[in-house]
Amino acid sequence: MIRLVVMGVSGSGKSSVGLAVATELRLPFVEGDTLHPQSNVEKMASGIPLTDDDRWPWLDQIAARLASAEEGVVVSCSALKKSYRDRLRQASGGWLGFIFLDGTREVLRDHMSKRTGHFMPLSMLDSQLATLEPPTGEALVLRQDIEHPVEQIAAASIEWARAQNWQS
Repeated sequence: MIRLVVMGVSGSGKSSVGLAVATELRLPFVEGDTLHPQSNVEKMASGIPLTDDDRWPWLDQIAARLASAEEGVVVSCSALKKSYRDRLRQASGGWLGFIFLDGTREVLRDHMSKRTGHFMPLSMLDSQLATLEPPTGEALVLRQDIEHPVEQIAAASIEWARAQNWQS
């Protein structure tokens, strides 16, 4: 069973890539931002970075979705720290892959400045980058450069996901 988290800082394209991957793999897609409590959304919209204490309940909601996905699932989640990813791995109830959408500050700023209707302001990018612990050396992680088009990132991610020896 394939369980994937499409991760990265705000503006990296988690939702677009995650939806494309889920669609092609015929898996449900869960937009992780919809699982944030309203208090988290309000903090971020006001330009206030979340603390670990703010994030734990949200990560637990994501982990519950991962664990309950009997047919597999693709979830978008920033998963910025190793401790967050480890919590998701432990709680998900099976093997968990991460697609890490990585890019330069300039590319991320460009992506964020072009999107509409998202609660995360551009001013929050630096705090996200400061919090990010890249998943270098962690198991079942595919790094994707966000300078490439979404379609190319999704295609490479799908190929990688299909090539893994997933176990439940």
